Parts: sequence; structure tokens; C-alpha cells
Amino acid sequence: PRQRLDVPADAGYGAHRGWLTIQLRTPWTVGGVTHQPDSLLAIGLDAFLAGDRALRVLFESGPRRVLQGVFWSGDDLVISVLETLRPEHIVVSPADGWRTRKLEGLPPVGKVDVWSPDADEHESNGDLFAMTQTPVDPPALIQTSTAGAAPVVLKRAPASFDPRAAVVTQHEAVSMDGERIPYVQIGPDAPAGDAPVYMTGYGGFRLPMLPSYAVRAGKLWVERGGTHVVAALRGGGEFGTRWHDAGRREGKVRSHDDFAAIASDLVRRGVTRPDRIAAEGGSNGGLLIANMLTRYPERFGALFCTIPLIDMRRYHRLLAGASWMAEYGDPDLPADWAFMREFSAYHAAEPGRAYPPILIATTRKDDRVHPGHARKFAAKLQAMGYDALFHEPEAGGHGYGRDNAEAAAFGSMGMAFLRRAIGWAPE
Repeated sequence: PRQRLDVPADAGYGAHRGWLTIQLRTPWTVGGVTHQPDSLLAIGLDAFLAGDRALRVLFESGPRRVLQGVFWSGDDLVISVLETLRPEHIVVSPADGWRTRKLEGLPPVGKVDVWSPDADEHESNGDLFAMTQTPVDPPALIQTSTAGAAPVVLKRAPASFDPRAAVVTQHEAVSMDGERIPYVQIGPDAPAGDAPVYMTGYGGFRLPMLPSYAVRAGKLWVERGGTHVVAALRGGGEFGTRWHDAGRREGKVRSHDDFAAIASDLVRRGVTRPDRIAAEGGSNGGLLIANMLTRYPERFGALFCTIPLIDMRRYHRLLAGASWMAEYGDPDLPADWAFMREFSAYHAAEPGRAYPPILIATTRKDDRVHPGHARKFAAKLQAMGYDALFHEPEAGGHGYGRDNAEAAAFGSMGMAFLRRAIGWAPE
């Protein structure tokens, strides 16, 4: 018979071989103890159903150390952690007194995904697969195990670009409210003072932007001697619930402040100057780029705004927009619109400003973010006399094309526009 589990409705949980694990999103007071968000708790399933609430804390998140995921493999629990954007994987053995050990042999930088090859956790035996990549190393499929077997590379993707002498470094910018915002920089080691910089960011829906193998940026920017910057903005999933909550609703403007702070930090560090900074973002990242145009135009040389969300007064009435109100707010409520209009770039655009060149691109069959956002924004800017370019292919959905050829054409067009707009003509 079914039996209700007395756990928070927003928590993640799972039962495996007699154990119950609970992954919290919000604080939970139980058994006289308050457990914090992004904590991982465990207890025997039968004991929990019998009323025992002596939960064991397996992991507690910190300001820069946060739980990313958890799964069982055999008799062990595998915990995936990000510590200041660096991946770490921990194996916990409940049968051995909850002994913990680090999963060895995986890269300490880049993006590392680990999973069990078994579709059903109850059939797993400790075997693991891992996919590893860095901004300059292509993805590799690795076989390992919770028992500590030496990792074996099963397959490695071919290199898609020559990183030349590019190095990968990590830095922090200080945002307007004092929060330190991490970013990863890929490019020449020595500051040039006028380096052509290509920035990307997202900052929403608890999705992390991790330093992965970005083929388009690598081939069309880094290989040609440029610098690529990946921003870890508030609103994303890099540092758990606190980081996400700080960049949504009233905090969405902070996410945009963060991106602008990174652009300023690149200038402060002597990497480049504002007119040599190009930036791209799509979907929620398109809202970010539109706000860079209206709020921080002096910090950028060119902007590529793709499949964007822009008109926040009507977004909830278009396609899937109503499902995003927990992220942005409800513009029909006066209290929400009071803060939302601060990041509604469609309403913020005004004549007579020194806006950088912008290319606004959408697809006619985007079934998630209505193409009307991009059309209206481009039309308004053009009516005000700005040099706003607009591109709308027929197909593609909520993406850059219906196949690899169309996606490549869409993306390379944007890169060519950015390079020309900042006055960079690599060989």
C-alpha cells in the first residue's frame, strides 16, 4: 500500500536498498533541528516511516560550495559538488559507517558529469561513466567505479579548434552591491589592453554556466587569438538556492549588474577596453543582452541578442511565458511591475543614447519565447534612429536552427557581426 513520506514538497528524495535520502531546497525544521537549503540528509527508510527523525547530514552547502546532484550506484551514494566552479565527486558508503572518499582520477577543472550506466538504480553495481571537458579540451567519455578503479578513457571527441597558446584562468568581479561574481577567461596569457573579448552569460532558472568546450567560440574567436569570457551570474545554479534566489524577481537586475561588473573588471585588469568587448546571450540571456544595451551601453562595443525575452509587460501572455512568473514576477500585479519595469528593456529604450551596435535575432517558429519580443525591440530601436540589425530565419524553434548547418550559419553570422562591430579583423 502507498504511504505518504513526511518530507517537504519542494525537496528531492529517493529510496534505495533500505535508505532514504532527502535533498533540501528550503529550510526544514524536524526533530528539533533546522536543516539549511541545499543540504543532503539520510536515514533508514523503515526507521523514518516508523517516526524516527534522527537524520544524518551528509552534505551542507557553503557560500561557494554547493550540492549539484546525487545518485546511488550499488551500495554507495555519489554526491556531485561545485566548489567555486570546480567539480568534485564524493562517494559515501552507508554500510561502512557513512565513510566518505573522493572519486579520484577526474579533472579538477572544467565540466565533469558522472552517472551510473544502469537505467534502474536498484540494478547498479558501482560502475560509473563520466563525461569530462574543459574550454580547451574536447569531451571525453571515461569509465570508473565507486570502488576506486583506475579511470579508463573509452572515447574522446576530436578537437574542433586549435586553442593556440590560450590559457584558462578564473577571476572575480565585484558587482554593484558588493557580491563577488566569478568568471572564467580563455585566451592569451599576457594582458593586451585591447584584446577582442567575447562574453557570454545567462543568469537564470538555476542553470549553471560552466567552463565547457565551446566549439563556436573556440573556432571563431579563441583560435584567432581572441579572448572568451564565461560569466557565472546570480540567478544561475553555480552556487545553489541562495545564488538563484538572489538573481530572480526583484533580484533580476542584480544578475544584469553582475555581467556589467565583469565587463568593467576586464578593463580594470588591463585585458581590454570597452569598445573591444562583444557579448552574446540567448533566451533569458537575450534579456540580459537587451539590458546591457539600455542600462550599460558604455561598457560594450557590440551585442548579439538571440531568441530573446524583452517585453516584460506582456511576456506572460505569449506562448510559455506564464510558466516563468516565479523567475520574473507577474506584471499584472502593481508591486511586481514596479521592479519588473527596471529590467524590461523594451520599455527602457529611449532616443538620444550612445547605444553600441546590436544584432537582434530570433526564429519564426520559436514556440517558447515569442519572436514578437525581438521584432518589437528591433522596430522600436530602428524607429528611434539606432543602427539595430534584425535577423529572423523561418525555422529553428527555440534555438539557432533546425539542423547543424543552420545552427552553424546562424552562430557564425553573429560572430562575424561582433568581430566587425568591434573593429577586429583576424587573419
